[in-house]
Amino acid sequence: MTDDLLQDLWLGHIPDVAVNTLTISANRVTVHATTTTDGAACPSCGTASARVHSSYVRRLDDSAAAQRRVVIELRVRRFRCRERACARTTFVEQVAGLTFRHGRRSQGLQSALQRLALMLAGRAGSRLADAFAVPVSRSTLLRLIRALPEAAPQVPRVLGIDEFALRKGHVYATVLVDIETRRPVDLLPDRTVETVRSWLAQHPGVKVICRDRSASYAEAARLGAPDAIHVADRFHLWKNLAEAVEKTVLHYRALLPEPAPPTGRAQPVTLPPVTVEPRRSGRLSDRVREQHAIVHGMLKDGVGLRTIARRLGLARNTVRRLAGAKDPDELLVGRWTGRTSILDPFKPYLDQRFAEGCTVARRLFAEIQQRGYPGQEQIVRQYVHRLREAFPHQAPRRRTPSVRDVTSWITRHPDRLKADDAQQLKQILARVPELARTAEHVRAFAELMNNRRGHKLKDWIARVQQDQVPALRTFADGLVQDLDAVVAGLSLRYSSGAVEGQNNKMLKRQMFGRAGFELLRKRVLHSA
Repeated sequence: MTDDLLQDLWLGHIPDVAVNTLTISANRVTVHATTTTDGAACPSCGTASARVHSSYVRRLDDSAAAQRRVVIELRVRRFRCRERACARTTFVEQVAGLTFRHGRRSQGLQSALQRLALMLAGRAGSRLADAFAVPVSRSTLLRLIRALPEAAPQVPRVLGIDEFALRKGHVYATVLVDIETRRPVDLLPDRTVETVRSWLAQHPGVKVICRDRSASYAEAARLGAPDAIHVADRFHLWKNLAEAVEKTVLHYRALLPEPAPPTGRAQPVTLPPVTVEPRRSGRLSDRVREQHAIVHGMLKDGVGLRTIARRLGLARNTVRRLAGAKDPDELLVGRWTGRTSILDPFKPYLDQRFAEGCTVARRLFAEIQQRGYPGQEQIVRQYVHRLREAFPHQAPRRRTPSVRDVTSWITRHPDRLKADDAQQLKQILARVPELARTAEHVRAFAELMNNRRGHKLKDWIARVQQDQVPALRTFADGLVQDLDAVVAGLSLRYSSGAVEGQNNKMLKRQMFGRAGFELLRKRVLHSA
């Protein structure tokens, strides 16, 4: 391999390095190279120098090739500084794009490992790096994250504020997101008023603040950015409204089931009589018919039953049954046909309950067991199965809707309801006027929110406060306490959706519950 080809393959992108030789072993590639510059600048004073003091070999790990570890053995020179006033007497040259002070990896590999650490963190990143023949420990990857420089946060025009859990239920912090670019701006170690107020005061220029209805964030925003417009998040507004609807439905849960049908017993069902036909084919049928013909032929010849049994090798009882049957079909009918069953006394009750809509065999078995049925559940299952086959169009009784079901139907768009759900909701609203009025208020609020008619919110609040739905009145009273932010949330196009997305990303992907705050902050801000 020529020198030019070696140079192009391994360090062709580095102009100040020449590749001399290449050594390839079973699991390692060693690149022997030297620097080609005439001199270097002192890192302290910047004075150029060509006076060589000495040289030595630096060993740098580089990106793997063909599942082999790559090591660059680079001979570098130590120069004397020509500036007498400089505190540094000698210094080692650095190759741009390849080396850095005290580094044992190339700059390309260092950058790749930093990106790997930001995406996968310690353990997972270490396992993936090892699969690519670049062995590195998880502690090293975490150190690479911590060594990333602190970037001054860019002050956004529209800022989103929300909390997220460092330890769910115990320790919470604050995330700040640029709503327009949907990128995290900063992470704060807690959610106190003073911490958020201090950050806003140190970073002036925020014009709009999107937040939930937390009183602490509202107070911090008023103190830190008094001129900013507050926008209450529509998701949280609708969530709070749904909670008020659920409380209302829970109060009237006794009226959710359909009223009982008028008194009177349902017409019992009766199974058609079972007709059992004799077997017409098969080895058993053929053998019985053949034996019947032989036995009756021998009887006509005057042969006795004992002699017939001995000649045919049959039991005397078998010969007696064959002789007593005028037709072989009498012997081919089911043995238990016409026999009584221990279930017979309970069949009228089972027929009645099946007609009333109870078609579950286990439940029917439990009911007749309490009435003295001594048999097994399997017999009841077989009988119910016959009832189902005989009456396949018996419609099952509709399940009673739960509180959560009705809440979902009221708070969902009518066009997205199934036909059966819409019919049940219509019946419930007809039976419970309070829920009907609740549904009207919910649809009116949804229209305000979807069409951004925040200027009509006061009229909606007035109508709710005049109504006799306590949970909705409590919700409306809460809106009055943060009225300007709610009106802005229902009027402007901004929302906290980007903040919620960052929360989910951190909780599910970014070392939730395992990383300290500083490490988590570096990962979030640099991987955005």
